[in-house]
Amino acid sequence: MYAVEAANLVKVYEGRVRALDGISFQVEPGEIFGLIGPNGAGKTTTLRIVATLLRPTEGAARVFGYDVVNEADKVRRIISYLPEEAGAYRNLSGLEYLRFVAGFYSEDKDAVEEMVSRAVEISGLSDKIHERVKGYSKGMKRRLLVARTLMVLPRLAIMDEPTSGLDVVHAIHVREIIKDYVEKHGVTVLLSSHNMLEVEYLCDRVAIINKGRTVCEGTPDGLKKEFEAENLEEVFMKATEAKVGEEAYV
Repeated sequence: MYAVEAANLVKVYEGRVRALDGISFQVEPGEIFGLIGPNGAGKTTTLRIVATLLRPTEGAARVFGYDVVNEADKVRRIISYLPEEAGAYRNLSGLEYLRFVAGFYSEDKDAVEEMVSRAVEISGLSDKIHERVKGYSKGMKRRLLVARTLMVLPRLAIMDEPTSGLDVVHAIHVREIIKDYVEKHGVTVLLSSHNMLEVEYLCDRVAIINKGRTVCEGTPDGLKKEFEAENLEEVFMKATEAKVGEEAYV
């Protein structure tokens, strides 16, 4: 059974904007799978469909065998989702925010505290966890949100641009969090990223998508060999036939 199976996903907005045009891919349990592509290629739309936040116009997607439309409640019980522009309650401390979110997943106090303790460790925020979120830097806030996403030990964690806008130090910390957590707990991760070095470091396999379609899929090393490229940036350029200075597809 695949962790995620997307088959010919199509999404049409307002009857005319075709955001997805037949995307298909499979994610194995316990792997980190990356979606990469130009702005507007359909990455976020795909993640939102898998997360049950959008309904596909055509096609189907399943998470550990559950259909994301007909069995959305079952899917939501085993996933967590981190949007690119996620935020946290500014006037709560980091600890209060984590405890607040954990309360949605369990009414058992011990289970809540276990989740919170796990999140504090994941975040690496130390004493800063007691300070109000409104005083956090963007990197600190993102680390808090990644911890919130992983503290529930989801079978599938869906992350949209997990290190977007972070400096090198915070970006490295977030990558290590994700990689270590997958290794320790067997969590499956589906993520999107514009950072090719990040994708190459984190992902077991990737799918390059462009104009709403899957262009190619494979391991980073396999794709580099297939396209005779030194890195994923070259693979990306060749696979999408992008040119320097060319306007991105939207």
